[in-house]
Amino acid sequence: MANANYSRALIFSGGNLGGWALSRICPDDYLIGADRGALFLTRQGRAPHLAVGDFDSISQNELDLVRSAAAETLAFDAVDKDWTDTELAVKEAIARGFRDIVVIGGLGTRFDHSLANVHLLNAAAEAGCRAILVDEHNEIRLLAAGITERLEADSQYPYVSLLPLTPAVTGITLQGFKYPLTDATITIGMSLGVSNELAEPCGSIRIGSGKLLVVRSRD
Repeated sequence: MANANYSRALIFSGGNLGGWALSRICPDDYLIGADRGALFLTRQGRAPHLAVGDFDSISQNELDLVRSAAAETLAFDAVDKDWTDTELAVKEAIARGFRDIVVIGGLGTRFDHSLANVHLLNAAAEAGCRAILVDEHNEIRLLAAGITERLEADSQYPYVSLLPLTPAVTGITLQGFKYPLTDATITIGMSLGVSNELAEPCGSIRIGSGKLLVVRSRD
């Protein structure tokens, strides 16, 4: 189970990382480095509590550096493992009892990996966890039926887009937005929910059925 000293698991993946990522770390975060994410943390002087992956994207000397810094290292065979390094990290976070998970650097130049990591939001939700994907330009979360998502205005991510993860999402109601909606339906392929903005200091999103990706972004 999650150590009571930590409020959430912060997973550093192997996507685009930089100084912005370090600003996301809070004192009570449990730091997990997935493959190159573990090397990034180590080189930035932030020793991972857990390093996990097949480590096929770093050299043996770099892996030795990670092993010496991390409190725990779980190395998997690159051929035999069935999951991506980020999915391994998410599975470990869930298994250790964390219900609040943030994946940093899970969006990068590989669209297949980025899309797979977006789908991890659904896997986490089905395990009873709240997960968010974050990079320098985007913050992505998943909203399920019956839950009201409240968003505070954030100049770092001024745009809010709503994209269905299921074939259709019904009963979409937005309050506090520039373009409000009431009991609307969005199906896959529709652009109705793209590039909205908050019109008030705080807004809310609620849906009746389906699963909705909430993407906060900036140019």
